[in-house]
Amino acid sequence: MMSMEVLTMASSLLLPDWCLAAGFVRNLIWDRLHGYETPTPLNDIDLIYFDKDHCSPEIDQKYEDRLKSFSNLPWSVKNQARMHIRNDDPAYLSTGDAMSYWVEVETAVGAKLSGGKIQLVAPFGVGALMSKTISINKKRPKQDAYQERLNRKKWIEIWPDLKIID
Repeated sequence: MMSMEVLTMASSLLLPDWCLAAGFVRNLIWDRLHGYETPTPLNDIDLIYFDKDHCSPEIDQKYEDRLKSFSNLPWSVKNQARMHIRNDDPAYLSTGDAMSYWVEVETAVGAKLSGGKIQLVAPFGVGALMSKTISINKKRPKQDAYQERLNRKKWIEIWPDLKIID
């Protein structure tokens, strides 16, 4: 499925402060930088949004079910207004603020449709992502989570030109 179609499906939910993030954008960029013609498979498509007035996981599940009724894609919908509790962080102020706590800088890039145009949400910018690096977020100084993700995700095996920055 084309990225624009996926963005259009996500946009149809009319969620506040939303974007498709993490692997959806990161993998697409790394695939292009590595010259891959076929996109690498995604474990899930992370649709994140921020709505502090409607924070229940059941609401996220309704959105996920709706998206799955459009396609058989592996959707994962999470309201970032409650994720600080799971992550033991200060309360997040927005989707971009929540992303600024993610383990790797390169993962904290999202895309959404706004007025028919693609708009990026990138609290650290896109420089690291475009430079083929994987670097730990300084807000997440615990190296164990970073190392665990490096091992589990097998990024270096999938995209061998990446450089790990500790």
